[in-house]
Amino acid sequence: MSYPIPQAPAQAEIEIKKSRFIGLAKHIASREAGMQWLAEVKATYPDARHHCWAYLLGNPTCATNAGMGDDGEPSGTAGKPILNVLQHKGIGDIMLIVVRYFGGIKLGAGGLTRAYGQAAQAVMSILPIQTFIPMKNLVIRCDYAQEQSVRHWVALAQGSVLTVDYQAPLSMLVSIPETELNALTQHLQALANLCWKET
Repeated sequence: MSYPIPQAPAQAEIEIKKSRFIGLAKHIASREAGMQWLAEVKATYPDARHHCWAYLLGNPTCATNAGMGDDGEPSGTAGKPILNVLQHKGIGDIMLIVVRYFGGIKLGAGGLTRAYGQAAQAVMSILPIQTFIPMKNLVIRCDYAQEQSVRHWVALAQGSVLTVDYQAPLSMLVSIPETELNALTQHLQALANLCWKET
């Protein structure tokens, strides 16, 4: 099932009572990738007081994994409002970090929750998105004379040919959208001397 994901990183900054809140968002493919990016952000802003974060992996309507961190702010005042913004925006495979430079004026729990939510909203409002389409790989073995027919059906399925091995029998590694798998295999069944398997 396809769903929206970040197309490119985005950054936005707001100031509330002299505290600077820098929101950063980008695509991540795993928790490990997110933690690596968090370490990079901490290295980029080493003098910031807090580096709070949240992420959402997989289809946002039924996320496979989610996480958040308050990084020293009172529990529930930073990571949770950031995650709430992610969940309401309906974008998957995303991490959002809000870097805070303390301005000397305490905001209180409610003020912090609103500030982190606003910083998250600010960066999400400018985040470019694209549609993620789950793909399946197939290895197709066929006669040389069938290569163009197979290429034609793969193209119609909005897929692509990744590699071709021209040793007999010819072997093609193709990638197609999961939603087109049944239709493509039905077309392939109509061709003689041809076999395929998912990888």
